[in-house]
This record gives sequence, C-alpha cells and structure tokens, in this order.
Amino acid sequence: MNSDKNMFKNRNFSGKKVLVYSLGIEGQDLARWFMRHGAEVTASDTRTEQQLQSAGAYIPEGISQVFQGQPLIAPDGFDLVATSQSILTTNKAIVRAKKINVPVVSQMQLALEICDADVIGITGSNGKSTTTALAGFAADAANIKTLTGGNLGGTLLERIEKLKKPAKAFLEISHTQLQYIKSSPHIVGITNITANHLDQFSWEDYVALKISILKNQKSKDIAILNKDDLVTWKNKGTVKGNIHTTSLNEPITGNGSWIENKKIFARFNGEAESIVDLSEIKLKGRHNLANALMATSLAYSAQIPKEAIQNALSNFPGLPHRLETVGTTKGAPWINDSIATTPERTIAALNSFTKPIILLLGGRGKNLPLKDLREQISKRCTSVICFGEIGKDFAQELKNVVPIEIVSTLEEAVAKASQVVLANELILLAPAANSFDAYPNFEIRGEHYRQLVTDLNDFIPWSENGVSDGN
Repeated sequence: MNSDKNMFKNRNFSGKKVLVYSLGIEGQDLARWFMRHGAEVTASDTRTEQQLQSAGAYIPEGISQVFQGQPLIAPDGFDLVATSQSILTTNKAIVRAKKINVPVVSQMQLALEICDADVIGITGSNGKSTTTALAGFAADAANIKTLTGGNLGGTLLERIEKLKKPAKAFLEISHTQLQYIKSSPHIVGITNITANHLDQFSWEDYVALKISILKNQKSKDIAILNKDDLVTWKNKGTVKGNIHTTSLNEPITGNGSWIENKKIFARFNGEAESIVDLSEIKLKGRHNLANALMATSLAYSAQIPKEAIQNALSNFPGLPHRLETVGTTKGAPWINDSIATTPERTIAALNSFTKPIILLLGGRGKNLPLKDLREQISKRCTSVICFGEIGKDFAQELKNVVPIEIVSTLEEAVAKASQVVLANELILLAPAANSFDAYPNFEIRGEHYRQLVTDLNDFIPWSENGVSDGN
C-alpha cells in the first residue's frame, strides 16, 4: 500500500483486507467506514457474544468474519489493522502488526487524516468533555457548521469526512486515543494533567501520552495551556507553535483568558476584552470556571466571535452526569456526578456546594491516592456510603473520618441515603472510581442512579432554574 496519508486521502480500499480490533463504538465506526470504502472487514473482540450484548455492542452488517470470546487474532495476512483506543499499544496483536509492517490506524487518527475542516483538539485528565462541548456550543451559537465529538462518544468518521472549511471540528481526545496519534490538531487545549488510570499506565507514561498531543504541531499552530496546572505548565517547552494561557489565579499578559474583577477576560492578538460576568455562567464549581476559560481561549483561537462566546458561557447547561441535579426528596437535592471517576474529580464536586453532603463513593478502583479526598470529606461530608468492588477499601481508608456505611450496590446506596438524609443536606454521587465493576461506562451508571432516585416515593423533579416542579 502507499504511505498512510495517501492511503486515507484516496479512500479507496477496494480489495483490501482490514482487521478491526474491538466492536465497541469506535470499532463499529471503523468497520462501517472501511466497508463503505470497499474493504473486506474482519473483526476480532475478546468479549463473548453475551458480553458484547451487555455492553451495548453489536456487529455491523457486512462484516465478512467475526472472532469473539478469544484473544485478538493475529494481523498476519491483512493489509491494515483498524483498532479501538481500548486496545493498548502493548497488546501483542498490535506489537505483531508493527513487527510485520501491517499499518495500524485508530478511529481518531483516521478522523484527523480525512478531515478537511479546522480541527480543535482537547485533552486533559479532567474537564475535557465539558470544555469540548462548551467550545462547540459557542461555534454553534455563531451559526458555524460544527462537529463536536471524539471521546465524547458516538459515530465520528462519516460525519467528519463531510466537513469542509470554514466548518470546525471540536474533538475530545483521550490518553488512549493519543497512543495512536501521528498528527496534531492546529489548535490544542490541555485542561490539566493529574493522577488517573494508574492501573494501566505509570505516571510518567500517562503524562507523556497527554503531552504527545503537541509533538506534531508546527510553528503556526496554537497550544492553550492551563498555567494553574503545574504538570501541564512544566511541559510548556514541548510547544512548537504559539502558547496561549489560561489562569483562574492571575491575569495573563499574552494571549489567553483569565478571571479578573469577577469577570472572564480574554485576549487574542489585541487588547484584553471583558467577556462575561461570573454570575452569568450556568456551570457550577470552580473547576467549571477553569473549563470555561479553556473553552473561551479555544473559541477565540478558532475565530469564534465574542458575542457567540458570551452566549455560550451564559446559556450552556452542562453535560449529563456532571453535577446534574436530578431532583429532591425531603427537600434535599440529589446530585449526579457519575463522571467523577477519580478522587480529584470528587474533590471538585464536593467543593461545588455549601450544604452538608452525604457522599456515595464506590465502583472499581484505579490505584489512586486518597489523602486529599479524605481531608476534604472530613470538611464537607456528614456521612459516606461506600458501594461496589472497592467499597470496603474506601471505607477502610475513611475510617474515623466521618460515619461510614458499606453496601454492595448503587441501588442499596441510594436506598440507604434516602433513609438518613435531612432537609438541610444533599446527596452526591461522585464515586471516585470507574464503573466497570457493575456498568459498561459512567453514563449508564449515572442513568441508573437517576432512575433509582426518580423511583423514590417522595421524589420531586428539578426544573432548569433550580426550583422543584410539582406541588
């Protein structure tokens, strides 16, 4: 085959044999795209048919052969491997492909290769989904043709290959997607780099993956860095193009965005401009102000008009499962922050409220430190209900800090919280662990939590303006 770039730009895979690894969202998207462009597709997934069905995965029509419930098949005899980000580069099937010179492409790398529009890439340990969606919301407000996607989920390839300039593609890019990236977006934003996924990567390797989004940028490209995040700022020397900066803590002298006099300010090759009063921003929490700053700089760098950015900051409602108020019982709000899969995200959630908190904590752990979370729980929580695979370990770590209850499931945790909650408290699902002990992803865990709360006898829904609906 020709070089990778010619291979994907020509989009002619007639007669080529493509092996797709994993049949999750990305694998399905890859299989469909290559079949549309003439390839004969074989799929390989370690999960059994029942496990695939439980995870909501399915086999796209037209795949010539599927291997499931066994290790990934070897790439020998194939022209190309198309892999989901869930398959690490250390997997022996990927190692084999490289050894025998079979090209390997991921959904994200293929998207970057075939996109003819402006691409804005966002990565980071926390806040990247909200930042991506908010920046895309601003482009929508400017009536610019916009694609918002990537690690946010959903199909990507068919949508992105239809984009032409001046359209904008705002792509959330995870650390595992960055394993396979061979090119960098023109505009890149890094929200922060904090301890995460240490069950899969060393800290050094995890940081290197996040920073790798910058390595293929050119001198005219833009990298937006969070100056408040020590790890990100320490790596500013990696930037080959123009650095733009965000900070909650101090004004920025060059291009970037910051907070001053309770307003967001921004500068992009000109004078500083006041964008919006903090009181007008819908998103809760200081961490979301950091996301708002990053989204502002991303939008400015992508030449989104100021008025559209103002509109977005004032009207963006947030994403599901991120400090989402479900409703009340006994006058106490129930908050869904299922996205909080790390202790740091749970701390951010705790700091977003002034009421005393009953915290629901649990799931499957990631081998992350709990010292700071323990300290914050002692200040903000009246009790903690631990559930899931790591529930007992969490309870042991929090012993003698606040009253602890240990249950097996999220359903039991909700039931216990409903029994003990007082009107002046709130109940917060911010688990500090991933969902994989009981759910395919944090979204399904959040949806189950929402349903459990909705089913409580004295449940009252929550309206958009924060006032309970109903009598």
